[in-house]
Amino acid sequence: MKQIIQETKTERKKTEELNRGCFVKDYTELQELLSDTYTLDAAAVTEAKKRWDSIAKPIGSLGIFEDMIGRVAGIQKTPDIHLHQKAMVVFCSDNGVVEEGVTQTDSSVTAIVTRNIAKGCANINHMAKTVNAQVIPVDIGINSDVAETEVWQRKVSYGTRNIAKEPAMTRENMINAVRTGMELAGELKAKGFHILGTGEMGIGNTTTSSAVASALLNLLPEEVTGRGAGLSDDGLKRKIEVIYQALEINNPDREDPFDILMKLGGYDIAGMVGLYLGGMKFGVPIIIDGFISSTAALLAKRICTGVTDFMLPSHKSKEPAANLILKELGLTPVITGNLALGEGTGAVMLFPLLDMALNVYRSSTTFDAIQIKAYERFEKS
Repeated sequence: MKQIIQETKTERKKTEELNRGCFVKDYTELQELLSDTYTLDAAAVTEAKKRWDSIAKPIGSLGIFEDMIGRVAGIQKTPDIHLHQKAMVVFCSDNGVVEEGVTQTDSSVTAIVTRNIAKGCANINHMAKTVNAQVIPVDIGINSDVAETEVWQRKVSYGTRNIAKEPAMTRENMINAVRTGMELAGELKAKGFHILGTGEMGIGNTTTSSAVASALLNLLPEEVTGRGAGLSDDGLKRKIEVIYQALEINNPDREDPFDILMKLGGYDIAGMVGLYLGGMKFGVPIIIDGFISSTAALLAKRICTGVTDFMLPSHKSKEPAANLILKELGLTPVITGNLALGEGTGAVMLFPLLDMALNVYRSSTTFDAIQIKAYERFEKS
């Protein structure tokens, strides 16, 4: 196993060459969707920067938030940006690997929590209400039918297969799940939403995410695998063993992000991959949540490198691979809360912080208005 990983690391240069564009040459079903995508509007970013520098405060003193607001200006192609229409998109799906005993609870919890989200009484709902964000639960792969009308029905299949025994998905189902996420981004943009947050609900998805992270980062399972919802030492050991087994049996092509996703991932991860790609396709900023969400973000980056321009990181998860993935993405989270709740509860916390930064951007007094000499911007030598 260690030898395989070392050999793969030496081939990363080839992978990087492939990833300069969009990795869809063998996935014609997605070529059309990814053939016409947004790029950041450099003029709008420049105007936003000028606006920040004109405000009566030290230059750059709101740090990463100034960069985030500037990025949103580039996405929306105007320095007059809007973020008041917000939505949390929570992809709900079951994972066959649960039968390996890698979780404290069984798969029935996925449907139960999805119903609670639909009823407005889950953790994410309580948090979203405080910032006037709509929560959209999406059944993309729950292993039973959830009939609540508030659940968006996008089921690709009744859960994935057990990655410890066989590939998680068929090629067709994997592509359909990615396409579903992309189409949701376009649909929500058309409904008037200015910004979307990613969330997920699926028992066993820290196992699938750790397997995907191991393949993407070329690291051993024990380097990327955490306790998820609170496994014991024995439970963690079992989880790592199962991930080793999944990697050996499925032998994913580490140069092909779609192959990694198909063999090791989940429909929730695939849906988020599509949502990120849809953000680039339709010009919508997408907030990354925690470990599972960031794993999907890295898959999306390996598919299309430019997609990170449309991502906003929220928080630093306590799962061991989370920071490694964010570093690989080149993104810095602004919340260090040691969170591990899921459902998008970290992503939704970024909404009010962005609102506060935006209020300064829009409303604060300028140097000219109060007749004070403006600060000068000095670039690092």
